[in-house]
Amino acid sequence: MRKRVLLLGYNFFPEPTGIGKYSGEMIEWLANSGCECTVLTTYPYYPYWKVQEPYRKNRFWYKIEKQNFDSGGSIKIIRCPIYVPSNPSGLKRIVLDFTFLFTSAFPLVYLLFKKKKDLVMAVAPSFLIGLPAVLYKFFKRSKFIYHIQDMQIEAARDLGMIKSKFLIKTLFGIENFIFRKADIISSISDGMTLKLRHKSNREIYFFPNWADIKTFHPIHNKTEIKKEYGFEDKDEIVLYSGAIGQKQGLDAILSAADFLREEADIKFIICGQGPYKSALEKTASELKLNNTFFFPLQPLEKFNDFLNLADVHLVIQKADASDLMMPSKLTSILAVGGLALITANENSGLHSIVKNHGVGMVVPAENQEALNLSIRMALREKEKNRLIREKARSYAEQFLDKNEIMSRFKGDML
Repeated sequence: MRKRVLLLGYNFFPEPTGIGKYSGEMIEWLANSGCECTVLTTYPYYPYWKVQEPYRKNRFWYKIEKQNFDSGGSIKIIRCPIYVPSNPSGLKRIVLDFTFLFTSAFPLVYLLFKKKKDLVMAVAPSFLIGLPAVLYKFFKRSKFIYHIQDMQIEAARDLGMIKSKFLIKTLFGIENFIFRKADIISSISDGMTLKLRHKSNREIYFFPNWADIKTFHPIHNKTEIKKEYGFEDKDEIVLYSGAIGQKQGLDAILSAADFLREEADIKFIICGQGPYKSALEKTASELKLNNTFFFPLQPLEKFNDFLNLADVHLVIQKADASDLMMPSKLTSILAVGGLALITANENSGLHSIVKNHGVGMVVPAENQEALNLSIRMALREKEKNRLIREKARSYAEQFLDKNEIMSRFKGDML
């Protein structure tokens, strides 16, 4: 019998990065395997924090998209209007969450009168999207998976985005209710599953983000790639590619660029979109950082080349966030055999992965001096770095293959 899946989450295809990317690829894989998939989501806005074309004209109302697959599977996407703040703060993100909770309620009630879904999956953030999933489970007796990509409440608290103790306590209470009602709680990293096991007193299903190891692969001759992007063969590229937001602490990159400005062959690239990009550009201009370049998000067909451009990949996080989210950018870096220089504290799951498998370099979060010196060291120790790159690619092939992860997930859940 053909399995039916309902996904609830406001980040989805065609968002190019982060949670939307993984949710979109997951549903496409399930549909290709023969599942009938329904997605309750909104219009793509991340990481730009602005609804993107060609969706902007429809953003104040609902839209339905359908796609059929040769396997017999299908995807039905119901897009709901949502408030998207151009400059997200803690309060504005709460408003965003509640608007999606409200606008998604109407199509959810409609779905209650349709054929039962075998599996309903809510993707956090927003953690609140677990509530309509609980409602659907109550009426339809479907299996409910609560999949946590970011520990949203802890991140908002620890990064100072929400300061009210009463509000934090209330949000944790709602989350705990969702935990109790979920059949399965899942998350993407060892560190997050450990924290979730402690706070929920439940076993946590490990469902990691993946890499497309066929699309993303190493390119060893970088001369032509560097030339294409306006650099010389002798230039050593230090790349940050990803979301540009508050939780990343990307001012550290500019400080490193300032520290290394006299080493003319070292070039820094910050690639991506986000609400803090303009502030970083302004700071770089004020510091007269001629060694720092800002790039827009790269198209998928060029992204493998672009990642291979880098001699060092930066994965920057603040100390308080280093075990509350697993950087999605890291999977693609490992797939291209990149040298990842990661800021993470010693007791974090991310630190453990890097050290246990030798797939990158790690320095303490928010330690500027250590970051500066590690960038210089990473560019000088060529032979050691070659071994790290080989281990990174091997780790991706062994643990991050999308087909392996999704086949296991489907077998366990459906």
